Amino acid sequence: MITQNFNLKQFIIITLIVSIWINISEVFRYFVFVMPRMKSFFKNQSGIAEMNLGIFSIWGFWDTLLTAVLVFIFWLYSKSFGNNNKSVLISGTIVWVSIFVIFWVATANMGLSNWRILLITIPLSLFEMLVGAWIASKLYLTNRWSS
Repeated sequence: MITQNFNLKQFIIITLIVSIWINISEVFRYFVFVMPRMKSFFKNQSGIAEMNLGIFSIWGFWDTLLTAVLVFIFWLYSKSFGNNNKSVLISGTIVWVSIFVIFWVATANMGLSNWRILLITIPLSLFEMLVGAWIASKLYLTNRWSS
């Protein structure tokens, strides 16, 4: 059940749990699909799509921030319209369009990636956001952390 007032403890716990899925999905998509294509696109340049501890730390922060936005948008939407599949679909799609679609279109538009990579990253990131919103939905229904 969605609490009437925003519950910070509940939000943080749900964000941390959902971020497990988001991190797994992001790492999988990057290493399996994005990294090889980016290295191929920039084949004559070194240091493209490399991973080290510093970049991995920034990536973890990015994923947590992304998850917090998703969980918060889901909470806002479901507070008004109920915790249901429509709320999952709409909140996941809003976050997807405002973060992933804008990012990947801008990246390709600036020549920093191949336009064909969008055929992979856009659908996979939509799936990631919808599953993340669905997980948040189920966690809010448990209401374990609302006190």
